[in-house]
Amino acid sequence: MEIDALLRALEATSVATVIRENESLFPWIESLHVLAITMVIGSIAIVDLRLIGLASLERAAARLTSDVLPCTWAAFAGAVITGSLLFSSNAFNYAHNSYFQAKFVCLCLAGINMAVFHLGVGRAIARWGAAAQTTPLPARIAGAASLLLWIGVVAFGRWTGFTLHATPLVS
Repeated sequence: MEIDALLRALEATSVATVIRENESLFPWIESLHVLAITMVIGSIAIVDLRLIGLASLERAAARLTSDVLPCTWAAFAGAVITGSLLFSSNAFNYAHNSYFQAKFVCLCLAGINMAVFHLGVGRAIARWGAAAQTTPLPARIAGAASLLLWIGVVAFGRWTGFTLHATPLVS
């Protein structure tokens, strides 16, 4: 099945139709999505700023990470669920919006960055100790990249909302 047909089929589901046609459902879901994203980025920023060496230097990176990541994963699950519901309501237009595509690329790159960190330098995080205020250079790079990518997710997400119904400049 062609991707555009799949997107149109998703839009035609009863759930997507209800979200799209209900006057208040989309804004409620969108509000929950924004709250979830805020929790995701806020909790990730706590860890990233520690990795970079700008905050929480009195706490061991391993302890900080283990304290914060459960909140991050719970909020991320909420963001995925609400984001999927929002996407389904107008899947074709979202999928063809360049800002949405950029948001998705930043999201995927943030996931890859996290995986590389946890499979690489992050495996030794427990050995850094509480006194290690300066984290290894690869950890600092991963933290900085993570912050930039998540800022990109938010910025491109906002631009998506402002450009979704805009007419293209070139026909």
